[in-house]
Amino acid sequence: MSEAVANTDVIVLRAARWIDVEAGEVRSPAVVVVAGDRITAMNPSTVPEGATEIDLGDVSLLPGLMDMEVNLLLGGPSGGNPRSDVQDDPPFKVLRATLNAKTTLMAGFTTVRNLGLFVKTGGYMLDVDLAKAIDLGWIVGPRVIPAGHAISPTGGHLDPTMFQRIGPGIMPLSVEEGIADGVSEVRKAVRYQLKHGARLIKVSASGGVMSHSGIAGAQQYSDEELAAIADEAHRRGIKVAAHAHGDAGIQGCIRAGIDCIEHGSLASDETIQAMVDHGTFLVPTSYLSEGLDVSRAAPELQAKAAVIFPQARAMLGKAIKAGVKIACGTDAPAIPHGENAKELWAMVDRGMTPMQALRAATVMGAELVGVDDRGRLAEGLLADIIAVPGNPAEDITLTQDVRFVMKGGIVYKQL
Repeated sequence: MSEAVANTDVIVLRAARWIDVEAGEVRSPAVVVVAGDRITAMNPSTVPEGATEIDLGDVSLLPGLMDMEVNLLLGGPSGGNPRSDVQDDPPFKVLRATLNAKTTLMAGFTTVRNLGLFVKTGGYMLDVDLAKAIDLGWIVGPRVIPAGHAISPTGGHLDPTMFQRIGPGIMPLSVEEGIADGVSEVRKAVRYQLKHGARLIKVSASGGVMSHSGIAGAQQYSDEELAAIADEAHRRGIKVAAHAHGDAGIQGCIRAGIDCIEHGSLASDETIQAMVDHGTFLVPTSYLSEGLDVSRAAPELQAKAAVIFPQARAMLGKAIKAGVKIACGTDAPAIPHGENAKELWAMVDRGMTPMQALRAATVMGAELVGVDDRGRLAEGLLADIIAVPGNPAEDITLTQDVRFVMKGGIVYKQL
C-alpha cells in the first residue's frame, strides 16, 4: 500500500505485541482503538461495533519514531546536477524534499526536526513551507519541526560555502539566511527565522568534520554571541540546538543555556557531567561513524573523520553511562534518508539497551521538542503508530524493517 487511506471510521489495530516505551515493557497482545487522529483505547475489554479492523499479525506496535536531526532539503534523489549546492534553485530543493519526506515517513519516522537550512534561498523558509504542506495533507511526510536557516558565523561550519570552498562572490548569503557575526547580527538572524515560522533555532557553535571550516573542535561563536542567540529564542519560548563537536564549544553552549547539543563528539568527562547537571540534551548522530561515505571527500576532511569518529563513539558510551538525556538523530542525508533506524543500532552498539534506544527515538524526542501528544502508545495521544516484525526490545535492528505506518490515524503503509 503506497497511498494514504483516510480514517473516516473507527479503526482497531490488532498485533501480537506492543512496546510500552514509558514503562519499558513488552506487552501482549496489542489491541489499539483509533478514532480520528487519536488513540481512544488500549487493549479495551470490548471494541466499538462496526469498526474497521486491521490484523497485523506477528508484529510489534510502536509509537512513531522521531529523528531530531534531518535536513529534508538536501540529499535524496539526484536531479542530474553535479553541483547541486549552486545549480539547484530553491523550488527544485523543495520538490526533492517532498520525496525525502515520504521516504522518511515510510521508514517509520513520524516526527522530525529539520535542523537548519544551510542553502541559499533568498530568505525564503523552505522547511517552514514544507511543514505546512505536510500538515495540510498536500504531500506525504512526517510532522516537521522547522528551524529555518542555521545561524552560522562567516566561514563557520554551517556557512554552506565552506563545504566546497566556493570562491568569493559566487554564493553570498545574508543575515536573513543565517550568516551572522556579532551580537546584533545574531539577534537579527534569530528574529528573522522566528518571524517567518521557525519553531526552533539551530546554531553552529564549533567547527565541523565535512567542511573546510578549520579544526572540528574549535569554538566558532563567542560566549556573548551564543548567549544572545539563546536569549532571543528563549524569550519567545523557542528552543535552541547547537552543532558542536568540540569540548570548548559545548561548554560555551551549556553556559549560554542552549537546550541541545548535536554530535558532542569531543566532550570531556567534565563536560558530560555538566550536561547531566544542566539537563542539556545530546543528539549524538553516532551512526555517522559507520554510515557516512567519506571516500570522495577531500583528503583533509577524511583525515578529520578518521580522528573524530572513534572519539565520538567513545564519548557516547560515556554519556550513556553518565545519564545524559539522549535523543535519536541521524544527520540525514549524511546517511541516506530512509536509513534513519540505523541510528538506534548505533546507540545500542555504544552501550544502550534496545529499550533505551527505543525511548531515545520516542519519549526522549517528545521531551526534547516539548510535546506530550506523541512518543507513547496511550489513550488520548496522536495515533502515530508503526509496526515491525518480532520484538525490537530484543533485536533493535528490527526497527529497520517497518511493515506498517499510521500517522494521525491515517494509514500510509501496510505490507
